[in-house]
Amino acid sequence: MPTEECPLSENEFTSAIEMLRRIVPDDEPDWIQPAGPATVYTTMVTLWMLTLQRLGGGKSLNEVVKDVLSHSRGLLPKNKRVQEGSLSENSGAYSEARKRLPVATVEFFANQVCDSLIGVSEPWFDGRRAFIIDGTTITLAPTDELKAAFPPATNQHGETVWPVAMLMVAHELQSGCALPPEIGAMYGEHNTSEAKLAREIVKHIPRGSIVLADSGFGIFSVAYYAIHGGQNILYRLTKSRFKSLRRKATLVEETELTSMYKLTWTPTAKDRQTNPELPKDAALEVILHEVPIEGDTLYLVTTLQVPSMQAGEFYSCRYDVEHDIRDIKVTLDTENIRAKSVDMVKKELLTSMVAYNLVVQFRRQAAKLANLPPRRLSFTGVWTTFKSFLLHQPPCSAADWRTRFDAALKIAARDKLPNRPGRSYPRRAHPRRSKSTKFMKLESKHPKSADDPPPGKPK
Repeated sequence: MPTEECPLSENEFTSAIEMLRRIVPDDEPDWIQPAGPATVYTTMVTLWMLTLQRLGGGKSLNEVVKDVLSHSRGLLPKNKRVQEGSLSENSGAYSEARKRLPVATVEFFANQVCDSLIGVSEPWFDGRRAFIIDGTTITLAPTDELKAAFPPATNQHGETVWPVAMLMVAHELQSGCALPPEIGAMYGEHNTSEAKLAREIVKHIPRGSIVLADSGFGIFSVAYYAIHGGQNILYRLTKSRFKSLRRKATLVEETELTSMYKLTWTPTAKDRQTNPELPKDAALEVILHEVPIEGDTLYLVTTLQVPSMQAGEFYSCRYDVEHDIRDIKVTLDTENIRAKSVDMVKKELLTSMVAYNLVVQFRRQAAKLANLPPRRLSFTGVWTTFKSFLLHQPPCSAADWRTRFDAALKIAARDKLPNRPGRSYPRRAHPRRSKSTKFMKLESKHPKSADDPPPGKPK
């Protein structure tokens, strides 16, 4: 961090924390959740450190406390223990600060960062931004509280070990910037569905945007709530649903390769059964497209007034969200959040999105320097440069920080992905990664009761 003697000027834009300070003023979260005058881990400091944990690829509490005390004391408030250097490096105080931080405050923080970064995005088509929505899952620590909130999957042998949470994400198409996700149970009596979570997340997408989604979302209810929320849609349909809708549609244009239809889309009896809140006169004016792709046919429903081939080209961008999910879950290791309570899982997930968005913003700046679209730069490469140059570096003058930041941008601008036009990547599952055995080892050392032997031993 810059030293107090050489503070950054108003126009300079350097480290991750300086980026956050420009987006969210220091006093806003502290005003929402005030702390005592002697508090070291204030609301804003705790939010910063949660974000730094994920920027470091999932650092432990001890690691992030030692990093801050070694390299980033400028983060901490003016406090006698900080100034004397007598503040303990034990993570206990930071752990308690994380626990007392309200989820609502973290949501405010994550939304402020997201809104600020999305607000500077350039329009994608016809003056409108585009967002891609998709669902994914993460496994959580096998604690009783998390198992109750996010029940594990079951099979013929009974209940499995890991609680499973379903996430619904929405990413801005051009930059990859992510909205805070919606979260729900994948299994159990009170499980949710992708359709229900999609209805919630489109409420947070800026009005007038274009929403892209796979065939799992190509159903009436998801389209209805997006369109009535002020969005435009471009969804894929399953072949069977397209054929059913086509029978009620009017052919508008047909070429040797493509077909376009107009349709007044109304809910089926099943749609009304699963969504009883739909109005009696619910109907959508949409366009259907039938577009050939390599060895297959693409079936689309949209509110955009574009030719069929252009609709197909637009939809081809949808796969970008798969890479965004991988960057969040694998590169930043968010899939291995091991918080033990529901609230702490939500806090870590929200600040993980803040960390991801900061890297995306840095990538966007590097791409501008390279005169490239942001997605042509490797997220992993840019993140590696971000960590090496801007995270936990020794204090220096503002001029040195400016030099360091400019050097980081130049290096990140060279992290180009190969340009391979014409390649087609069919949807596939990425390999599952092994989970930690830490909790099994802990349980084997500390059985729940005398009648409950360690895992692996017969009762």
